[in-house]
Amino acid sequence: MSPDAGTTAPLGVAMIGYAFMGKAHSNAWRNVASYFDVPAFEQKVLVGRDAEAVAEAAAKYGWAETATDWLTVLDRDDIHIIDVCAPGWMHAEIAIAALDAGKHVLLEKPLANTLAEAEAMTAAAGAARTRGVQSMVGFNYRRVPALALAKELIAEGRIGTVRHVRAAYLQDWLADDQAPMTWRLKKETAGSGALGDIASHAIDQVLFLLGDHVTEVSGRMHTFVNRRPGTGGPAGGLEDVTVDDAAWATLSLASGAIASVEASRVATGRKNSLQLEVFGDKGALRFDLENLNELQFLDATAPAREQGFRRIVVTEPEHPYLDAWWPQGHIIGWEHTFTHEVRDFLLAVSSGTAPSPSFEDGLAVQRILDAVEQSAASNSTLVQLSPAATPAAGTAGTTEGA
Repeated sequence: MSPDAGTTAPLGVAMIGYAFMGKAHSNAWRNVASYFDVPAFEQKVLVGRDAEAVAEAAAKYGWAETATDWLTVLDRDDIHIIDVCAPGWMHAEIAIAALDAGKHVLLEKPLANTLAEAEAMTAAAGAARTRGVQSMVGFNYRRVPALALAKELIAEGRIGTVRHVRAAYLQDWLADDQAPMTWRLKKETAGSGALGDIASHAIDQVLFLLGDHVTEVSGRMHTFVNRRPGTGGPAGGLEDVTVDDAAWATLSLASGAIASVEASRVATGRKNSLQLEVFGDKGALRFDLENLNELQFLDATAPAREQGFRRIVVTEPEHPYLDAWWPQGHIIGWEHTFTHEVRDFLLAVSSGTAPSPSFEDGLAVQRILDAVEQSAASNSTLVQLSPAATPAAGTAGTTEGA
């Protein structure tokens, strides 16, 4: 079982998965204590199916030992945290088993591949929380200092009543119709395409920034390239793509605001561009992940002759998270968001505080993703969501954005 909150014993961490997200999370675990005051912990075990490959990754990323069966780490008394970086089809089984075993769980987004899985995981997380076992979904863009600052400005009323939001997450790694198949292009392994992969981030940002919940959804999904070269190369022929290349949604929020969401993995020229625009009756905010140290802010209460978006370089010690990093003006990068995520998770575990975003927050996003799919399947028919189904995000913890 995990140590009691406030204990001085090091927290043992096991991470499951060592590819793209495993590399990003490992970087965070390896560096977080060098910059933030966090509870003592140890990078105990890296888990992967290929013994040789996982051993090589562990040596690179700072893990003390390896395992090829994730179930074995759940039985160990020296493991207190499970960091799940495995593909989405494995999330539910691993997370539920880890929570039942009394392990704190940090889980990459989206919560699951299906709504049913997400609901089961959230129920397990709620039961575990009553025993002091914490869980968090890794929507890392909540930890971009510029976006954490945007949330503060919105909460302070600096842009007034929010009327509408534009959120677009655009990538181009599938723009080439000869790009080969991967597990991300098969519904049985990925759950969905651009919708679950990157629209989930955009939707979470809408909930995070506004502290609101969605009441109605209309959506559309499209696959531009239906067949791609198989994993076996040219000799293997073409394989069917069974997920979306792009998705669009219109979200109605309880506050009366409207959000438009767009996600594409075939947006030629866009490498990793999460664009957000928030329009209020007293001002507006703009952000683009490809310029992640900058936030554009317009104060509409200023005289018209002085109005215009001004560029805030979010590198001051007064900005969220940045007192731990470099002197003013020295920018940080994408990888730092995971360091901030691990920092917040460790502080929550240590204090016994439920971290944010919770599995409930992840479920709220999953319900919206499911509603987009329902709507898209019925010619963009409006789908109603009950308030209980989409709780306001970001309310579970107190350490986020500190």
